[in-house]
Amino acid sequence: MTKDMPALFIGHGSPMNAVSKNEFTDSLAALGKRLPEPEAIMVISAHWLTPGTYVSCNEKPGTIHDFYGFPEELYEIEYPCPGSPDNAGSLIDSIRKVSIKCSNDWGLDHASWAILKHMYPGADIPVFEMSLDYSFNEWHPKPIQYHYEIASQLAILREKGILIIGSGNIVHNLGRIDFRNIDAEPYDWAVEFDERVKLDIVNKDHEELIRYQKINGATLAVPTLDHYLPMIYVIALQGENDPLKFIYEGFQHGSISMRCFQIG
Repeated sequence: MTKDMPALFIGHGSPMNAVSKNEFTDSLAALGKRLPEPEAIMVISAHWLTPGTYVSCNEKPGTIHDFYGFPEELYEIEYPCPGSPDNAGSLIDSIRKVSIKCSNDWGLDHASWAILKHMYPGADIPVFEMSLDYSFNEWHPKPIQYHYEIASQLAILREKGILIIGSGNIVHNLGRIDFRNIDAEPYDWAVEFDERVKLDIVNKDHEELIRYQKINGATLAVPTLDHYLPMIYVIALQGENDPLKFIYEGFQHGSISMRCFQIG
């Protein structure tokens, strides 16, 4: 490799995007064709919360249908990609500041397969996941700075041609969601928060993104950290000369920001 692999943040939204054709899913399909082909993919998932940090080491990761009350067609989807236990093990050996453990009990949740189904429909690229450490509890997880420091050590993967994807949502409030209307008008507070985060990303103001509670609308935009943290992992990987590109901008269901961006 003469150039580091890019890293992505994908706002994945509803599992229904896996079976939908819309501007967002079209952008994912175009992205998969545009990127250099990765040796493997590691997804930092908003839907794998663990006591400590884990990577999935399965040779054949199963497709996890981690949602309820959706149409039957969603539960029939399989994404039969190979795993990447060698790369997962190499990552464990490379990280010194925190203990990362191997898990064979987790496959691919919808933060992975619902987007990869559009990006790489052939399911022929090895994929593994990294969990988010929620050691204390959902309402008082580890400080964001802790996650930022873990993420800053992951650059070695980019050097090896591994595509890192943080999969979550910058604004993610299920309590205010309009389930019936994907094109519902977004709330003012959601738009304001999303635009401020965009500005901080452009300005590489990572300190502001770590201390996001000071941004107007933060309490509503980020009621829990699970979907916000994957974005933190990606910005921590941005090198001094890495370009930034917003892949998609928009909202679904009024309270979900679908913003996606690429570094490198």
